[in-house]
Amino acid sequence: MTTAPSPMLPVQGAILQVLYDDGTLAGMVESIYDHLPETATYPFVVLGEALETPDNRHGGFGRQTVITLHVWSQYRGYAEALRIGERITGLLDHQPLNIFGLDHISTRFEFSQTLTDPEPPGDIRHLVLRYRIVTEQH
Repeated sequence: MTTAPSPMLPVQGAILQVLYDDGTLAGMVESIYDHLPETATYPFVVLGEALETPDNRHGGFGRQTVITLHVWSQYRGYAEALRIGERITGLLDHQPLNIFGLDHISTRFEFSQTLTDPEPPGDIRHLVLRYRIVTEQH
């Protein structure tokens, strides 16, 4: 058995597929991005940073991939961003993922944080969501 390839790209692809395929989420946001264009219209979701750590066991290779998603809104207050975040968490937390080339073990919600963009005009709300995905080599 050789060392498992990085799961970052297939995990990101699996998460994006789940989000793209959900009609309810599509009705809540203008778009979901892996690369944010300058012409993006609010509200939207951006696939953000990822962190990968080994999660090996005797006789097998595994990884934990922590993925950050960002929800951006210009709604007055956090209600819109929080509703979008709630939908995303419902789609991902404790739900199976079809990850190409790897066995999906678990997906767990880790945290969310609300932020206000301080730059003028100060009307942008930001919700940070983080999920931990555990995978193993076949």
